[in-house]
Amino acid sequence: MTPMNWAPRFAVAPMMDRTDRHCRYFHRLLTGRALLFSEMVTAAAVVHGDRRRLLAYDVSEHPVALQLGGADPRQLAEAAVIGADLGYDEINLNVGCPSDRVKSGSFGACLMLRPDLVADCVAAMRAVVSVPVTVKCRLGVDDQDTEATLDAFADRVVAAGAAGLWVHARKAWLQGLNPKQNRTVPPLDHARVAQLKQRFPDTFIGVNGGIADLESSADALKMVDGVMIGRAAYDDPGLLAGVDGLIYGSEEAPVSEETVARQMADYIDREVGGGTSAVRIARHMLGLFAGSPGARAWRRALTELGSRPDAAGWIIGAALDARAEAAQTPRASLAA
Repeated sequence: MTPMNWAPRFAVAPMMDRTDRHCRYFHRLLTGRALLFSEMVTAAAVVHGDRRRLLAYDVSEHPVALQLGGADPRQLAEAAVIGADLGYDEINLNVGCPSDRVKSGSFGACLMLRPDLVADCVAAMRAVVSVPVTVKCRLGVDDQDTEATLDAFADRVVAAGAAGLWVHARKAWLQGLNPKQNRTVPPLDHARVAQLKQRFPDTFIGVNGGIADLESSADALKMVDGVMIGRAAYDDPGLLAGVDGLIYGSEEAPVSEETVARQMADYIDREVGGGTSAVRIARHMLGLFAGSPGARAWRRALTELGSRPDAAGWIIGAALDARAEAAQTPRASLAA
């Protein structure tokens, strides 16, 4: 049974090389309520690798979900226990990634062709953890009929104990399209995800794909239980400041981008003191002022200063100054 306090109406999607712990800390300063996801981590890496490095997170990130990749039920169960013991609020199985690296490991989107194996993986994880186990999938792959096969897939994984499905509302084409094309070329079908929700009125169904703003998120929530945004939130993280109010009904005033930037300066100082390079953190902040005067100056300053060997939290103040100066010039609108 799904815990009553588990209600991820809005989530920031797991993104490889993006949603690391620094990115999640930054995003949490903008929204206190959204569900944040780790990058996908293979179950083998969790079981045999450097767990401290791979699974580290700050307590402020809650609620935070761990996304696992794999196709071995026993290994996934072991990795799920590790993640749950570390305090992750949700364990998610990746059945949607179409990259060559994932295909070569026989997991990701190609698992949609093996619903019984996915069900076994879900059942194995569900048997050993008390936090929700969910699946992130596509509508189907290649020439599959999304009407029959998506229903059959969902029937199996829900029966196996999945607390919910996050559905990217596109097919994945394992032949002929690269991962980038798979995010844009296959047509979107949000109505198909809404239809799946009607089939499973008591199971969490979330939609992902092609939703780029909070107004569209609110509209989608009239049909499904949750909305997940990926690159739009990464490229323009300022939109996350509106999540708590518009999506969750919070009456608190949204935090300002400049306030968050200054809070991140303290975080950078702390992390640099522990051996992390400032640029690894600052890279996630480049889009913070997207669309506003001085945004280009902010990005340039953050990039150039962040690569200096003495870079620390001071680069934030310097980049804010550069942005403010650019915003006062007659061509400020072009600088954005």
